[in-house]
Amino acid sequence: MFRPKLLFTSLAALALGACSPQDPQAVTSAAIAKSVILPTYTRWVEADKQLAVSALAYCQGKETLETARADFLHAQKAWAELQPLLIGPLAEGNRAWQVQFWPDKKNLVGRQVEQLVVAQPQIDAAALAKSSVVVQGLSAYEYILFDAKPDVVNAEQKAKYCPLLIAIGERQKQLAEEILQNWNNTDGMLAQMTKFPNQRYADSHEAIADLLRVQVTALDTLKKKLGTPMGRQSKGVPQPFQADAWRSQSSMTALEASLAAAKTVWEGVDNKGLRGLLPAEQKPLADKIDAAYAASLKLFDSTQRSLGEMLEDDAGRQQLNDIYDSLNVVHRLHEGELAKALGIQLGFNANDGD
Repeated sequence: MFRPKLLFTSLAALALGACSPQDPQAVTSAAIAKSVILPTYTRWVEADKQLAVSALAYCQGKETLETARADFLHAQKAWAELQPLLIGPLAEGNRAWQVQFWPDKKNLVGRQVEQLVVAQPQIDAAALAKSSVVVQGLSAYEYILFDAKPDVVNAEQKAKYCPLLIAIGERQKQLAEEILQNWNNTDGMLAQMTKFPNQRYADSHEAIADLLRVQVTALDTLKKKLGTPMGRQSKGVPQPFQADAWRSQSSMTALEASLAAAKTVWEGVDNKGLRGLLPAEQKPLADKIDAAYAASLKLFDSTQRSLGEMLEDDAGRQQLNDIYDSLNVVHRLHEGELAKALGIQLGFNANDGD
């Protein structure tokens, strides 16, 4: 006789629980995971599916080189947008290296692609997965489509590189699908950023701290990706071939996409980003970070030339210096004042020791 009453009591308690004020950090972590990170990963999967289709169509003569290159640039932009969202499975087990190999100071991409097309002329995705990370991802794909040495405009050369191109497209699709599935699993990353405690996070504060650490590391990486070709690590001597996408001349587009994605974590959807966690008295800091993002993105938007072209004259180099300085402001605000305001001890980041 008591069971219905007990059931009713339990449901009432659940209903009351649902109406009670929730932990704002848990709400923010869940909102960023569902409304920012997951849609970005989904777009990445769709771009890589198209990349796999594109490689096959191009190699079968059903698609032009221009279209194949455009599909690559689309996949590369989708990957760039993931840089501030490298949290969970994609940040583990060398997976990010399997998508993009950078920095490549010794042209390992070019050298290893050339070795592979000779050693395994009919390579497929399964064999590629067992190969070096250097040849598995977008960096090798870009080399084949854009570098002068493969010269895929020549039909004979195209036939030589096509098995590897198709294998990379398929490998990237499989990797992206695997990561997205890991996110959506019962105990996957989405669940771990939504309900606490769990295997990864003891509480929601740990999840928010992890998000901020990833942001700080990504912003630091953006500075490195711009600063290295500018010569900031080589006594001011420009190193244009150290840009992460120098062959396709799309480094600036990729950097801008990464910065815009970082801004979505800061703002969130419906103000449920890191910004929304700042108390009212921290409005001056929130305004400062808003302004820093706006200033940097405006500078990116005003660039009409590739990174390589800008390195060739004083005006271009000054423009790049201004962009670098603006990125530095965004990075330092996250690393310093924002971390302090959110009560987060950052400690080690993935770029330490580089």
